[in-house]
Order: sequence, then C-alpha cells, then structure tokens
Amino acid sequence: VCLNEVVSKISKELICVGVITGARGLKGEVRIKSFTADPKGISSYGDVFEENGNISFKVRITGQAKGQLLANLNGIEDRNAADSLKGTRLYIPKSALPKTEENEYYFSDLVGLRADLVDGGCLGKIKEVLDFGAGAILEVVGENAGTVMVPFTKASVPEVDRAGGRVVIDPPIGLIDPAELKNEKEFGEKQ
Repeated sequence: VCLNEVVSKISKELICVGVITGARGLKGEVRIKSFTADPKGISSYGDVFEENGNISFKVRITGQAKGQLLANLNGIEDRNAADSLKGTRLYIPKSALPKTEENEYYFSDLVGLRADLVDGGCLGKIKEVLDFGAGAILEVVGENAGTVMVPFTKASVPEVDRAGGRVVIDPPIGLIDPAELKNEKEFGEKQ
C-alpha cells in the first residue's frame, strides 16, 4: 500500500491504494497503477476515495495493460472526464484492510515512528517507507544524520514496537558514518 496517510474531512483514516495514470479510449475508461499486493485487489475493498474523502468511485476492472489496470469508475463517462482524473490518488478507509499478522506491517503503520539505534541513540523519525521492487526502505529524518535510507530487513530493523511508537535500527556499516577501510592498501591507496 501507499506510504501517505490522511485524515479526511469526515475523520476517516485513509490509505492510498493506487493512482489514476490516465485515460484509455473514448468512453471514460481509466488506467490505474495499483499499490495493493494483488493489483486487482483495489476493487475488492469497496469504494475508493479521492484524498479529501469527499468524492468516491466504485472501481470496475475491465482488463490489464502494460502493468496497469484498466477500469471504469462510476460517473466517468467520457475521455475528458477520465483525463481530468490523471494523477488522482485513490484511497480506502484503513478499517477496510485485513488485520496484519505478527511481524507484518502496513507501511502507513511505520510512518511517524521514532527510529532508535541499538546503542540507545536516536536516529530520527520515519518520514516515509519506499518500495521500488527490491524490498522496503525506511526514509529516516533526523537532526544529526540528516536523511538516512535504512533497508527494512530483520538485520537492519530488529525490532518494531508500534505500541511504543518506535523501531530499533542496527545500521549496516557505512549507513550513518563512512565505512572505515580495514586495509586501505588493499583498495589502492597511493603512497
């Protein structure tokens, strides 16, 4: 799922599940980049909402093309209406998502948690969770280290304490400070 959580005007917590990337054809069909584990799952949670929570759509998937879903949205009848939605993020209430198992998290659950180091120091707060396909990465922002990208693996993040509002980070060598060369000569140090 998408990393941004917003509270709509009707006080629902919403989670981003996709984005409209453009129109297809003349009859109002749209292309959707789905952020759900099963891309077609975007239509199984009920209506999707725009970010403000005021406008909702029922998604009827009509096909797939080039890694995106093709869909009809209720009330969108022509290409102009579909084109006007390009870039619109689609949200669902977090309550519509299935409960997570132990050691399983929605990205939105991690955003805002304090990032403590295993040695007891504080690295900062999780600003965002990114996933470009090779695994999730925590974007941690702090005063001392600036912005740090931490792989969200058991080795780098051995503890997630949602109730305590924190994660514990065991940073790989070089993540925070430059890696120390054990044998500089081995790496071609000029003498």
